[in-house]
Amino acid sequence: MTGRLKGKVALISGGATGMGGAASRLFAEHGARVGIVDRNAEAGRALEAELSAEGLDVCFVAADVSKADDVRRAVDAVQAALGPITVLFNHAGSIVVKPFLETTEEEWDGLHAVNVKSMFLMTKAVLPQMIAAGGGSIVCTSSISAVAATPMEVLYDTTKGACHMFARAIAVEFRDRNIRCNAVCPGFVATPHGNREVELLTRYGVDVSEAALAAQQGRMCEPIEVARAALFLASDDASFVNGAQLFVDNGFTAA
Repeated sequence: MTGRLKGKVALISGGATGMGGAASRLFAEHGARVGIVDRNAEAGRALEAELSAEGLDVCFVAADVSKADDVRRAVDAVQAALGPITVLFNHAGSIVVKPFLETTEEEWDGLHAVNVKSMFLMTKAVLPQMIAAGGGSIVCTSSISAVAATPMEVLYDTTKGACHMFARAIAVEFRDRNIRCNAVCPGFVATPHGNREVELLTRYGVDVSEAALAAQQGRMCEPIEVARAALFLASDDASFVNGAQLFVDNGFTAA
């Protein structure tokens, strides 16, 4: 193991399961002290126990990162347990799949809170620590849905488009303070989130069959493949990569 994050403290939102869980393990294996923040307390505590038993330095805090009070409490708890945070992976997110004309205002506001507002709250809470430490790295989970629209996903696509520009704008504003911000953009991933998306799209008649996905991206992406891309962006190996979108989609958006 190369230890790409040796000596760093990383906070991963949505870090208990799926791509976030894979990133929590990978970042810790690469030397980071990792704060896992997730509203799934059962899964978070289980992952904390598993990784701690392997000698990895992690802590878990249950929080809803769409809520300011939860975010402040979680960031304070991670800093107290592990030290100043210099790596932030804004991974927490969810999805709504349904016809646009059936999408409710509550769903619109709710998904923007989880997918977009959470990045604002987490980044704002962590940036002062990064500035005081002399720099840091932020990675935000976007999606192919930021640039490749899908029927029944107007709401979800909109949130991911916002993620794209959030990462770019943070990068530009804080570049001179030695802080980088990039987005990682997965295609369809073999996680509960990804499988639910495929199930819902199929229900609405969108062709996301195995054959269709094979034509678009070859196969389903594995969570660890996204985690590896996030690790690269978070690490000093990407020291001159800033304001970028790294697509992990096996050519889906290149076609």
